[in-house]
Amino acid sequence: MTQGHLKIRSARPEVSEAEWEARVNLAACYRLVDLYGMPDLTANHISARVPGEEGHFLINPYGMMYEEITASSLLKIDLDGNVIWKPDFDYGVNRAGFVIHSAIHAVRHDVDCVLHTHTAAGMAVSSMAEGLMMITQTAMRFNDIAYHDFEGVAVDLDERERLVKDLGTTDAMILRNHGLLTCGTSIAKAFNIMHRLELSCRAQVMMLGGGAKLNVLSDNLIQHTHGQFKQGIIRPKSDFEWPALLRQLDRRDTTYKD
Repeated sequence: MTQGHLKIRSARPEVSEAEWEARVNLAACYRLVDLYGMPDLTANHISARVPGEEGHFLINPYGMMYEEITASSLLKIDLDGNVIWKPDFDYGVNRAGFVIHSAIHAVRHDVDCVLHTHTAAGMAVSSMAEGLMMITQTAMRFNDIAYHDFEGVAVDLDERERLVKDLGTTDAMILRNHGLLTCGTSIAKAFNIMHRLELSCRAQVMMLGGGAKLNVLSDNLIQHTHGQFKQGIIRPKSDFEWPALLRQLDRRDTTYKD
């Protein structure tokens, strides 16, 4: 397989069918984050547990663009940062990516995928004292969002304890003065949550930038709407769009499956 100047052997003969399926879906998630305007060059990271392998997860090689990621280019590492499987290239693991993702995978056994971004809107909202405002229907889905205070670039192992404590049992967190993080019981769910969180942040930045008086809703109505989301009344399955998203990718480029 060739990606620009990179020649990468296929991982498929060397991994289980369950791992290969996870690799294809995770590579698709990287491509979708790029397609929907949420990448930061080679920075940021999305990880997914390896099915049937306790303590192992997949993550991107530091130095590849999201639009380049394929199923075979993903690294497999453990919770101590040891590389279990990698292609024949020199790219390694982003230190901050390891710290953030290993922290969550070690503690949140209900989480299969963790997604982190540095979008302009996400960084803007993360730097606002009020955080995410419950001003749009989409934002109200996140009325229980968590916050983690900025401690510098997340490369110190001792930050992991505070990060997972702040995340608690929620599926979305704003990293103050930094960016956004979502997690889900599947890759599809983590992407869906991030897409909605990003939309909420973009809308907030646009509204505040416009300077108009905002239509502020009551706490009771916000709680009611939040409950509708959590009960599945509005969107019964947060991964039901995933097959359509994969078809969207396939119409453009199928190399994420390589």
